Amino acid sequence: MNKDTASQPGDRGDAGTDVFDELPLPCIELDAHGVITRANRATYAMHPPERGSLIGLLAWESMPTDQQQQACAAYMTLMETGGPTPPAVRNIYVSTGEFRTFEMHRRLMLDAAGKPVGMRIVSVDVTEDKRRREEEQIAHFRLESAIASLPAAVVVTDALGSVTLFNAAAEELLGWSAAEAVGAAIEEVVPLLEYTCDEGEMLNHRLTLEKPTTGIALVPDRSRKALRVEIRTAPMIDKKSGVTTGVCGFLRKLDEAD
Repeated sequence: MNKDTASQPGDRGDAGTDVFDELPLPCIELDAHGVITRANRATYAMHPPERGSLIGLLAWESMPTDQQQQACAAYMTLMETGGPTPPAVRNIYVSTGEFRTFEMHRRLMLDAAGKPVGMRIVSVDVTEDKRRREEEQIAHFRLESAIASLPAAVVVTDALGSVTLFNAAAEELLGWSAAEAVGAAIEEVVPLLEYTCDEGEMLNHRLTLEKPTTGIALVPDRSRKALRVEIRTAPMIDKKSGVTTGVCGFLRKLDEAD
């Protein structure tokens, strides 16, 4: 294959090249040194046009300078060891003049003896997904920090009823550590021995997902000592999607006089 022409976008040298060129996602092939030997139309559409042909360039030349050495070392290790090749996440400079994040699905190209001689990579732009996850992590951190500072005992669950947040006041009241409580089912951490409310309904996770609740309950702490508490819950609803993502519960220990 001629290095200068066979991998240019629009090449129709053979049926295999035609299929490769028309793939909807950016796809490239590299030799054992990480040099690009083929690149399809979607790859060229993604890269700045002033770069011209990508053939002959190192795959990591479009990455941030401080990430190129690591990417090169990782690639050479794969060429030596033969894998495994799980998806890799890389930042690539694109035609919009910015670095975007791509999840790269990689497959080794082997010779007749089974030795790696290159790699085929299909890339998926996950920039927005990554940004959304980071925003969710920041929001979760802020929520966790705010809940941790509250004097009231707070227990938060996800939509399936697994505890996701358990603040210091809840630890003190119920005797469970956050490490023990988080991930457990709410029924395991706050089992109800008795429950009364004005509506006359028995408290359960399904009900707390549907509407706010308030009631008086008898619950055991970790040492199995029964505590009389007021429990208030409210469903947590995502503002953008309107989907109920979990439940926030507040527990207050009651004195005998209450």
